[in-house]
Amino acid sequence: MKVIFKFWLILGVLIILSPLGLLLPAHFKAGSAWGEWGADTFKELVGYIPRGLEKFSHLWSAPIPDYAFKGWEEKGLGYLSFAYIVSAIIGVLVIVCVVLLIAKFLNKKSNL
Repeated sequence: MKVIFKFWLILGVLIILSPLGLLLPAHFKAGSAWGEWGADTFKELVGYIPRGLEKFSHLWSAPIPDYAFKGWEEKGLGYLSFAYIVSAIIGVLVIVCVVLLIAKFLNKKSNL
């Protein structure tokens, strides 16, 4: 098997397994994923919101908040699992496109 095929196969398996992120925190009562906290969760954890986080948190909102489509947050596990998989696919596609654009730019630059 070629290395590229193995890479995409493993990446595909990881995408399919991404909904485990829904099950494991609930099973272990872990709450939200470490470091993916909003200002409100941060305040619960440490007792205050750091000035910089409070000042700049409104500048960015995730394109797919909580890896679910708008209105799907309260739907069943099947819907949320599907949204996790779609979110993973979109993330991989964005990263692949950015890497290919950078490679194309660097290739043109080296041919000069």
